[in-house]
Amino acid sequence: MSIITGRGDEGQTDLLFGKRIAKTSLRMEALGLVDELNAALGLARAAGPTDESLAILDGIQEKLIGLMGQLACLPEDVERYREKGYAAIHAEDVTALETLAKDHEARGVRFTGWARPGAEGSLARAGMDFARTIARRAERSVLALHESGEEVPREVRLYFNRLSDLLWILARVS
Repeated sequence: MSIITGRGDEGQTDLLFGKRIAKTSLRMEALGLVDELNAALGLARAAGPTDESLAILDGIQEKLIGLMGQLACLPEDVERYREKGYAAIHAEDVTALETLAKDHEARGVRFTGWARPGAEGSLARAGMDFARTIARRAERSVLALHESGEEVPREVRLYFNRLSDLLWILARVS
């Protein structure tokens, strides 16, 4: 099967369960930003962070794939998504990010002023700062989708907030 289908030539794209929406919709904006975030995390990974950060980034990327599935499902299909047992973000995923952040803070990582991404000369750290900014845009996009009346689970909304905080911390230590 070719990646080129032509199905999107008129400005529509496919979601899960055979649904189609405009490529310019708030939902597609959110999905695109999560995809962009995942790609930025890939750049940070490829730049050679510490082994610990590499493992954390790998886990985050795995979660983002499930999160994209959640966002690619319209509200009327959420139950069907759950029944199929597809990956999703849950409260424990938010807690896991908080725990990682607190663990790093306990090692002495603290906010001491605005970061200057790239100042340390580390591509991995600069990549995590770049990913952090995309996580913030994704958060705003998900919030806009939610505020438009299309419910986005609280855990998904919180996940981006905690993720951007963790990425700020990792950019200081990787």
